[in-house]
Order: sequence, then C-alpha cells, then structure tokens
Amino acid sequence: MSTGHGADSAPVHQPTLDTRGRRETFSSLRIRNYRLFFTGAIVSNTGTWMARITQDWLVLSLTGSAAAVGITTALQFLPMLLFGLYGGVIADRYPKRLLLLFSQGALGLCGLALAVLTLSGQIQVWHVYLIAFLLGMVTVVDNPARQSFVSEMVGPGQLRNAVSLNSANFQSARLVGPAVAGVLIAGVGSGWAFLLNGLSFLAPLVSLLLMRTSELHKVERAPRGKGQLREGLRYVAGRPDLIWPIVLVGFIGTFGFNFPIWLTAFSGDVFHVGAGTYGFLNTLMAAGSLVGALAAARRGSTRLRMLVVAAAVFGVLEIAAALSPAFWLFALLLVPIGMIGLTVNITANSAVQMATDPAMRGRVMSLYMMVFAGGTPIGAPLLGWVTDTYGARVGFATGGVISLAAAGAVGLVLARVGGLKLALGWRRGHPQVRFVARERLATAA
Repeated sequence: MSTGHGADSAPVHQPTLDTRGRRETFSSLRIRNYRLFFTGAIVSNTGTWMARITQDWLVLSLTGSAAAVGITTALQFLPMLLFGLYGGVIADRYPKRLLLLFSQGALGLCGLALAVLTLSGQIQVWHVYLIAFLLGMVTVVDNPARQSFVSEMVGPGQLRNAVSLNSANFQSARLVGPAVAGVLIAGVGSGWAFLLNGLSFLAPLVSLLLMRTSELHKVERAPRGKGQLREGLRYVAGRPDLIWPIVLVGFIGTFGFNFPIWLTAFSGDVFHVGAGTYGFLNTLMAAGSLVGALAAARRGSTRLRMLVVAAAVFGVLEIAAALSPAFWLFALLLVPIGMIGLTVNITANSAVQMATDPAMRGRVMSLYMMVFAGGTPIGAPLLGWVTDTYGARVGFATGGVISLAAAGAVGLVLARVGGLKLALGWRRGHPQVRFVARERLATAA
C-alpha cells in the first residue's frame, strides 16, 4: 500500500532476491499460470504490432494524409473514452479469465476480417475505420480484465515484476513485429500481415485454456448492483496518490504518444524513406522500450517522484527529436524516447495497481486506461491536423511541450499535497533542484 500521498510516496514492493541478494528480473515467470499467459502474449503481441504498422502504412497509402492516420488511431481508442469505465465494472463483476477468452477471440476475428478485405483487393479506408472502431469496442473489456488478471495470477508479492514483464513482452514483440511487417508489405502485401495477426490470437486462447484455475489468487468479485461506477470514481477522487498519476499519464497518452502520426510523417515528408525504414524506426523505439521495461522489472519500489521526472525527460527528448536536423540523430533519439516513455507507463501503472484495493482494481484500471488511451481520440486528430498544417516537426514538438508542462504541473501539485516545497541550492559546485519537507525549510530559516 502507499505510504503517503506526496511526490515521494510509493507503494512498497519487496522484490524477489537471488542467493547473492540481487533482484531477479524474471521472478514472476516461476508461476505456471503467468508463464502460460506470458508465452501466449508474445505471439499475439507480435501479430498486433505487425497489424498496427501495416494499418498505419495502409491508411497513409490510401489517403496520403497523416490526419487520416490520426483518425484511424482515434477511432480505435474512442470506445475506451466513451465506455471505458463500464468495462471496468464488467471486469470487477465477472471471472476475468472467461472475459479474456471472449475478448481475445473477438480481436482475432477482427484481424481476420481485415485480412480478407485486403487480400481480396476490396479494402477501402472506411473499412479500416470500422474495424479500428470494433477493435476499440473489444478492448473496452479486454484492457481492464487483462490488467487486473495479472494480480490473480501472481499475487501481490510479484505484481510489480509481472507488470514490468508484461511491458517487456509487449516491447520485445515490438522489436520483431514492425520489422516483419515492413518485409511483408514490401514483399507480398499488407493482407498477409493482417492474416498472421488474426491467427496469432490462437496462442493466448490456448494459454488461457491450459491454466490451472485452482492456482489463481481468489479475488472477491463485485456483486451486481447500482452505483458501482460512481463508487469507483469516488474511490479514486479521494486518493491523491491515485488521481494525480492518472492525470499525468492522461496528458502523456493524449498528446505525447502519437507516434503513428509522427513517424509516418517524418518517414514520408521529412526524410522521404519507405515502409522498411518506417518499420526500422518503430523497432528502434521498441528497443529502448524493452530496455526500460527490463530495468523497471529489477527495481524494487515505485516512487511518484520518479514518474514526474521521467515524464519531464520524455517531453524534453520529444522536443529534441522534433528539432533533429539529420535522420541518424532523429533515429538515435527514438531509443531513449522509447525507454523513458515505457518508464512513465510502467511506473504509473504499477503505482496505481499496488495502491488499489483488489476489489476495486478493475474499475480503477479501467479509469487509468480510459484516461491513458481514451484521450487518443482527442489528441490524435488534433495533432494529426497540426502535423498536416504546420509540418511534422511542429506536431512532434507540440506533443513534447505539453508532456513537459504536464509533468511540471503535476509535480508541483504532488509536492504541495505531500507537504513538500521546491528548494533551489548549490552543492559541490553544481546547481541543485529538489523537493524537501516544509518543516525542514522552516528549521533552516
């Protein structure tokens, strides 16, 4: 549980140590059910990344517009904004494993439908828009169920490690998926990438069926009743250690994570490269994200101060990438952007999950995902328009500036709530900026 509500507070997690006292990066994989879940996710995540890259490139090819890519992304996340909280209520009310069997099967069918349309030569941009929206409707339930199911598989002692490994899993697939998608698009066409994505969902379905339900950690499910949605919102509203991390990732997710728009625009309009290089840029970002996820898996605690600092650095790096004059510098900066962006996501996700009562976790995580991903229908078209109107550099820099400003504002709020104050000083010949307790400042005065 959280030890306080200030910028320096954090849920405490005792990491698993090996015989020499080091933190174990893969400790949660000792648990059979989670190992099955992890293995199935590797396959489906790879297919998902193939489909994402292929979808963005297909829309750009059909329309020639970065704004159209933004609309596609917005439609995929619009259901999360509209119905995300209801997905959390469903996840708290019904068995999460059963929900995931239905949702993962539905995601696979959406992938196969897109493959059939593309391979038959009948694909139009409105088809992509429609299927993107249907995918979003499924993820309204899939996201909170999958996020909160992790705790049922591993228990509270391994939750932070498992959350980090889930992100490492997703990002390792991101290393492979875009590269394979680039080869398939150039070699045999987009339809085959969509087909492989649809078939990849067989892996998580099999892994869920093979799980031993007797080994899952029992969580009391919320009974059917009125006011459960309002109950979840009141719970978060009364917890500054929950609401402010959610607010921060909302700004980052809405304005700072619009990489499909920016990378397609930089590939086509700024550096004039093809689909293969576009896939390579995504792979570079994934490499940084994987490093960030594995580093998070070895950390033994989560501090909100780390979240604020990482969000600020993320904004600065995006501004630097937007201003990069050369392709090699732009590509190089994508690695730390991926690493720090993943650090923001994992730190906020694990902090919120570990500070939340298990019976409320589905609703809280649905709010988290609604804010993080649901803001995309607002941010993606807006920044797509900025990118089309003023250029890729201005669009990318706008996302970085907003992320930096949000980190500063939330950091000051958390410091005030936690009884902290910004202190400027000089130590060993270097300027120093830190948060200290107001009592300490009064004593020093």
